[in-house]
Amino acid sequence: MANGSIKPFGNEGGGAVPSWVPRAALHYLAHTESGASIRAIAREAGCHASTILRQIRACETRRDDLLFDHALRRLGQRVAAPATGSSTKESPMIACSKKPDHQQKAPLTEERLSAESLRILRRLSEPGALLAVAQSMKKAIVIRDAGTDKEVRTAVVDTEIAEAMALKQWISCDTPGRVSRYQITREGRLALNSMMAGMENRASGFAEARAQFQGKPFFEPREASEQSGTRKRIRYSSAETPIAALARRKDKDGRPFLSQELVRAGERLREDYELAGLNRLNCRTVDSFVKSQAHLPQAVDRSQSAARERVLIALRELGPGLGDVALNCCCHLEGLEKAEKRMGWSARSGKIVLRIALQRLKRQYESAGEQAGLMG
Repeated sequence: MANGSIKPFGNEGGGAVPSWVPRAALHYLAHTESGASIRAIAREAGCHASTILRQIRACETRRDDLLFDHALRRLGQRVAAPATGSSTKESPMIACSKKPDHQQKAPLTEERLSAESLRILRRLSEPGALLAVAQSMKKAIVIRDAGTDKEVRTAVVDTEIAEAMALKQWISCDTPGRVSRYQITREGRLALNSMMAGMENRASGFAEARAQFQGKPFFEPREASEQSGTRKRIRYSSAETPIAALARRKDKDGRPFLSQELVRAGERLREDYELAGLNRLNCRTVDSFVKSQAHLPQAVDRSQSAARERVLIALRELGPGLGDVALNCCCHLEGLEKAEKRMGWSARSGKIVLRIALQRLKRQYESAGEQAGLMG
């Protein structure tokens, strides 16, 4: 690496710091861990020294944040300058990138961070959702106020992922303490919007169009091009589910098309689906889903095993047709119109079938009682 430029140290190149680390954090680590002067960092970054100083002060101010502080500590262990072996002609920041890391744990990759962040940010964008983490815990959890006296746990994430999200300012802590609680930030919503847009583009076969969605406001409707050349407006935002969008519609009597009980039944199926670790499956029919169970890795704990069993029972009870639309719209968050085309149904029939599926699902959960609930 030539002097005069600062780059995040990529995982593939054997560097100490992964490529997803924000530039401000790189500058902070170069100054505090490698001993680089503010002016030296500014020269390499091609900016004024006052800019670097503001970045370092901002990072130092945020060290009271539990996840942010732990993220910097974790990265600091990787970039601490070697006692010997660095060239005097190299800047401390360049030298620290060459520190051997064969004895260290493999750094968090950008691919894994994106996949896990998409899952967690989607959950945090739901009303009343928070990420809770305790200092001594290896896992963080997402909890949501379900309108009852008991909070519902909707996701579990490694603290390493949560630390990276805090470092990228996708989440922030307003209530620090023995158990710190984090909320999604504006930057986190924009990141989620970008991730969802990229995923939709790849699924539609035009991943090269991803750039045009970058930086869009979180709730700004997007338009997708159909093969016929017509423009079609997507009626729900990146973080809003098809069920939530359908619940806002009115029936012929002016009442909500879906009651809150039906919405909750669909959400419970999706919560179990994600808690069971099934969100990476690409099964689009009940039959293929049932067959895939034999090839799933062993559940990590009893709660995941129980969630898998609840999903399997629910989809089997619904059967083909009803179970297919519930699987696609509730679990895979596929739009109704796309689901109609996939299953060969007539236009606007999907919402009727989905409502029937949710009614059956609601009765099934009610008859199952507490066993159908989420883990406490």
